[in-house]
Amino acid sequence: MSEAWLKMEAHVLGQGIAKGEIDPVLLTEAYLAAIHDHPQRDRIYARTTEARAMAEARSAQARALNGTRRSALDGVPISWKDLFDTAGIVTEAGSALLKGRVPASDAKVLAYATAAGLICLGKTHMTELAFSGLGLNPVTASPPNINDEDAVSGGSSSGAATSVAHGLAVAGIGSDTGGSVRNPAAWNDLVGLKTRTGTLSLDGVVPLATSFDTVGPLARSVTDAALLLAAMGGPSIDLRGATLAGTKLAVLKTSAFENLQDAPRAGFESAVERLQAAGAEVERIEVAAVAEGMALAGQLFAPEAYGEWGQVIEANPDVMFGPVRERFRSGRDVSADVFVAAWRKLNALRVEYAAATAAFDAVLIPTVPILPPKQADVTNDHDFFVSQNLLALQNTRIGNLMGLAGVTLPTGVPSTGILLQGPDEGRLLRLAKAAEAALA
Repeated sequence: MSEAWLKMEAHVLGQGIAKGEIDPVLLTEAYLAAIHDHPQRDRIYARTTEARAMAEARSAQARALNGTRRSALDGVPISWKDLFDTAGIVTEAGSALLKGRVPASDAKVLAYATAAGLICLGKTHMTELAFSGLGLNPVTASPPNINDEDAVSGGSSSGAATSVAHGLAVAGIGSDTGGSVRNPAAWNDLVGLKTRTGTLSLDGVVPLATSFDTVGPLARSVTDAALLLAAMGGPSIDLRGATLAGTKLAVLKTSAFENLQDAPRAGFESAVERLQAAGAEVERIEVAAVAEGMALAGQLFAPEAYGEWGQVIEANPDVMFGPVRERFRSGRDVSADVFVAAWRKLNALRVEYAAATAAFDAVLIPTVPILPPKQADVTNDHDFFVSQNLLALQNTRIGNLMGLAGVTLPTGVPSTGILLQGPDEGRLLRLAKAAEAALA
């Protein structure tokens, strides 16, 4: 039976625990054994936390037996991206700059999840300091894409995605600054939720650019994503009765269809047709504020990231993978007045975007315009790394710039996703639940 558990959704496992059909200890042991036996385990997990996991599983077992379960996911084992502080356990954010860093306490979202009964299996590999959309990390490890182990898996929450896709965690928790939850979720055929800035705590999360940093789950279903959101201190969302009937959806043409490859286009258009067949009204729109916002990206993301990490990087630059180091340095010479003016302009553009899309229940775009390139190709060719990284984040960055929540769903075409975006996680998750049923 334990082999079947490795493919189940989190909420289904939670139901089994509640009914006494699944033992949290045996479930956790099954996942730890799967990790141990997997040939790609060292490319996915930076480190496992067996002692913590088993202690948490025994506590969950006792609560299940005496009827004091703390949440619908009490006893379910998940993974954590290696930028979430874990008390007494090395947390390095995929970077040699932080080698041997051991925090004294858990990140707040991890503490909330632990209080809800979720079990920490370990910490997953990621892009150095979370600043790349490809999931390539020659310094630590580059997790294997579920559809092609020689291809990149998407970043920066690369191990979070692949731990779930390869059956080595029920769900993974990642972060998203420019696409780092949605991109690897799409490339590994998962559901990924980008929350809005401020929905979930960043206390104890190694920062990249806190103006854009968010926390979000990568999961096997929308239901799982919603339950994980609540478990980490976010709102509880009632998904019952979700429907597409009578909804108005917009396909955003501005910027999102540039450089779109055939497979992502086919997956997206097929998904849109199925949403329409399920009762959604779809309109294709242009929003000038998006193009104007995209033009500001270079004045916003890299300057803040370099402001956060510049001194640390310049004290020991040679330990970094060159293209990631240079991406940080691209923000070094952006002056304060340019940075402040860019933020003022972006805030005005967010108001324009909200007005232009207010009549729609959600806005749709292809999650990623390209398929994942080969790891060897982006490792050995600097210019190709730069171009592919920009393309990998082209569409997801729209949501970060416009201050939106987003849910990516698999389209059925491998390594492609359809991204639903809107200003509210609750409304968006209900739409995503209905869309998920239409796409099944």
